[in-house]
Amino acid sequence: MKYPAVIGIVGGGQLGKMLTLAAKKLGFFVYVIDPTPQSPAGQVADKQIVADYKDADAIRKLTKQTDVITFEIELANSEVLEALVQKGFLVYPSPATLSIIQDKLRQKQFLKANRIPTADFFEVSKEKDIEKAVQQFGYPLMLKARTDAYDGRGNALIASRKEIKKGLEELGKRSLYIEQWVPFTKELAVMVARSTKGEIAVYPVVETIHKDNICDTVLVPAGISQKAFKNVQSLGKKVMKHLQGAGVFGIEMFLKKDNNVLVNEIAPRVHNSGHYTIEASITSQFEQHIRAICGLPLGNTALTQKAVVMKNILGTKHGFDYPKGIEKALAIKNVSIHIYGKHESRPQRKMGHITVMGETIDECLRKAEKARRSLVI
Repeated sequence: MKYPAVIGIVGGGQLGKMLTLAAKKLGFFVYVIDPTPQSPAGQVADKQIVADYKDADAIRKLTKQTDVITFEIELANSEVLEALVQKGFLVYPSPATLSIIQDKLRQKQFLKANRIPTADFFEVSKEKDIEKAVQQFGYPLMLKARTDAYDGRGNALIASRKEIKKGLEELGKRSLYIEQWVPFTKELAVMVARSTKGEIAVYPVVETIHKDNICDTVLVPAGISQKAFKNVQSLGKKVMKHLQGAGVFGIEMFLKKDNNVLVNEIAPRVHNSGHYTIEASITSQFEQHIRAICGLPLGNTALTQKAVVMKNILGTKHGFDYPKGIEKALAIKNVSIHIYGKHESRPQRKMGHITVMGETIDECLRKAEKARRSLVI
């Protein structure tokens, strides 16, 4: 690949923005596709094509103007991207991997086929399928949409018979599957990078705290036993052996009482649980992804601080204002704030994040929560 290359990103949200900033740091040019004019990534990229993530013509146009394509959202058109790979264009991670991850049922089947531990599951097409799952697993169960489901959208907890119809109504006529409830003690995540040359780099294991099925807080490093840590790292590497393509992958897991872990979901891209790496790692997940897809040596994943907490800034109302209270939040020592530049705030929408570094998790968590209370959005 020639340098400086032109990198194309399908998706112009906050992940695309942070990828673009990392790419610009290394001297690359960046073009993005996003349906929203002046998207977060479009605000800092060299060019934005205003089009849907699945727009075949727009993706082909992007390919003709760039040296390598990547994506920051699972809604990207995997079929078009795969056809481009067949013609010799560089697309990372592999569109074949993307097509598996896009469909959560296919993802579960992929994990099971490769003997990667995950929750048991059933495909759902009617109410009787859920009743069958109840007979086998008991309550509670998680009813999930197979596609276009993220940040808690597309999930329904089924804790009793009366909630079966409610869950089906909530998720409408979407393709569904049902998953056995996992009695976990913690939710964990690990970011793993692979370069085009096969080099692997693994980030620290983190604990993720969710509210309403949306990631709210990330604690780094996770407070787990050495046995659990080794199990997470081993399972993360096993997953990577079966996934194709270069880039950074987010692997979410459940930790059980016996220190064993199950894979919950995989993201073939940079991930919310790795945002802390911008300030707290020698090489951020975003720079690592750019290095990986451009054939550059992978960077050091070590932490620069003993403890880190990342807290999402979620919208609380509909509006268009810049967050109020930034000055109060930034007055707190060791607080960093990222505002994504989205034009509209909505309840539960990710509008930015806070990172705090320090000596202990408790200290960082107190500061992160205080900083979040200072912000109104």
